[in-house]
Amino acid sequence: MGFILKVEGAETIELGMDNIRSVVYDTDTPDDSNARSTDVGATLRITGKIITATDGDNADDTIKLALWSIVPAEKADCYRKVTLEVIAADQVVRKIHFPNAFVVDYTERYGDTEGVGEFTLYIKQKKDKTELTKIDGGFSA
Repeated sequence: MGFILKVEGAETIELGMDNIRSVVYDTDTPDDSNARSTDVGATLRITGKIITATDGDNADDTIKLALWSIVPAEKADCYRKVTLEVIAADQVVRKIHFPNAFVVDYTERYGDTEGVGEFTLYIKQKKDKTELTKIDGGFSA
């Protein structure tokens, strides 16, 4: 199984099968509600490795994720289009699209034995635009 992430904004960020290790999609609703709530959110938590390539087309786009994470809320570029594809056996199992995603948390971890760093990106779809979230799947890659 593999993952392809594309983030579109002032610049394009692309991460692929070499970077991404795991993804968690979550539909978030209040736990204390006794009926279906109108307060619905959608999130993605993406973890992966930081690749050490620094040359041209092979450069690692995780640095762009780190830079996106520090864009302040006052700037329109804090919201970006995010598309994540989950691929298995040349089939797109899921294609998740957030048209107005923002970074909730971004972390990088480094160790002296792993050889590469690891990142975790936690993003949310802007809550008043949740109905624009699209989830597709079951087609050829």
